Amino acid sequence: MKAESIIRDPLVLGNKDYHQVSVDLTKPIEDKPTREWLIAISITSVLMTFGLFCIFWEVWFGVGTWGLNRTVGWGWDITNFVWWIGIGHAGTLISAILLLFRQKWRTAVNRSAEAMTIFAVICAGLFPVFHMGRVWLIFFNLPYPNSRGPLWPNFNSPLLWDVFAISTYFTVSLLFWYTGLIPDLALVRDRATNKLRKVAYTILSFGWTGSAKHWQRHESLSLVLAGISTPLVLSVHTIVSFDFATSVIPGWHTTIFPPYFVAGAIFSGFAMVLTLLIITRRVLHLEDYITIGHMESMNKIIVLTGSIVGSAYLTELFTAWYSQNLYEQYAFMNRAMGPYWWSYWGMMTCNVISPQLFWFPKLRRSVWFTFFMSIVINCGMWFERFVIIVTSLHRDYLPSSWSYYSPTWVEIGMFLGTMGLFLTAFLVFAKTMPVIAIAEIKAILKSSGEAQKIASSHMTFEPHHPQAQPSVRGVVHHPDNHSNNG
Repeated sequence: MKAESIIRDPLVLGNKDYHQVSVDLTKPIEDKPTREWLIAISITSVLMTFGLFCIFWEVWFGVGTWGLNRTVGWGWDITNFVWWIGIGHAGTLISAILLLFRQKWRTAVNRSAEAMTIFAVICAGLFPVFHMGRVWLIFFNLPYPNSRGPLWPNFNSPLLWDVFAISTYFTVSLLFWYTGLIPDLALVRDRATNKLRKVAYTILSFGWTGSAKHWQRHESLSLVLAGISTPLVLSVHTIVSFDFATSVIPGWHTTIFPPYFVAGAIFSGFAMVLTLLIITRRVLHLEDYITIGHMESMNKIIVLTGSIVGSAYLTELFTAWYSQNLYEQYAFMNRAMGPYWWSYWGMMTCNVISPQLFWFPKLRRSVWFTFFMSIVINCGMWFERFVIIVTSLHRDYLPSSWSYYSPTWVEIGMFLGTMGLFLTAFLVFAKTMPVIAIAEIKAILKSSGEAQKIASSHMTFEPHHPQAQPSVRGVVHHPDNHSNNG
């Protein structure tokens, strides 16, 4: 395999060979849990437990425990539902679309992004379920018509579309994630010294032997699933946007919602991936595999999608003005200058203005600035969902019914509970499974590894240097070659 140009940033730093990659990336699984990991999972577990208590409280006493009223029928519940679905979008994009386009930089981030997708979709699915109030009637949403005679409550409800979209998205994402895990689980199985661990990973790896036939089937299935997943990136959040766009409420019924929601979902999803990966690379000492170059590539996508979202905001304002519809114009004026002005300007600042700072290469390659911006962007995307839902509902055509919505401790607790669930699941995943796709890192090592690229450049430009002697690993030991040994 020919190495890439030395001009390109290496995707694996240090003098790594295949064995060293295996050692580095299985170390978090084989070592005992660290004190920091135990403290972190204790905190997230407490949050998750508090969220379960709030869910029990809401089911026992009813939706009246939320701050909803006759005017604002959707509040924090649907806001958080759309926000979590958006966060789950980056996993499918990194996994499927970047795989089909043969982008090698995805290999260090796709595994975590795929896992994040699974956990985010689980968190999102909780909100529409418990928004029903009488949760034991959820089977009314299940798609099996004509089984109860003429009775079919809410068959035309947009929530039925969400059942199809979310279940399909979750199923395909889970298959894609687990398919990529199988070779790495087999590696952990082969390295296991503990009998119980060996049995567990033997079951999870489905008898993988690494034969040519296994790899052929694995790659074929990965491409098929990538092809199936690619339309899902566009379709799932499009369907979620239809919950709003098919209504007649001012501020909602616009055809720009589907592409605008998809771009916003990718925008927030990449920000969450960066938040998790920057912490992961620091705690698990994976700086050689999750590099500054990876973060810069993701920041470029954030600039692109953030610019699309900003254009969508301006298009909405233009549409309201050009339509000469007084109610549409008032909806947007109310967003900017009404009681919830703080959420609108927070959204504009976090989603439109702040990502433009990534045009500066120095900021784009700064770890701490990227981490800070990833949190700012996710806060901004939450503001966006809140603005779309609450500010469009709290003032309708009758001024006598205008109201102000505020969440109760039950709603806030449920949201914190989903954060706890998401982070607990990710911590367990990081401790039991490789957070980086080991097999895919090995596949790009000879073309994109730092030591291999340096060796290739020396062999190309100084093939007859008397002191240049290739080692067993193919790295040229040259007196001027001060490679980073990690």
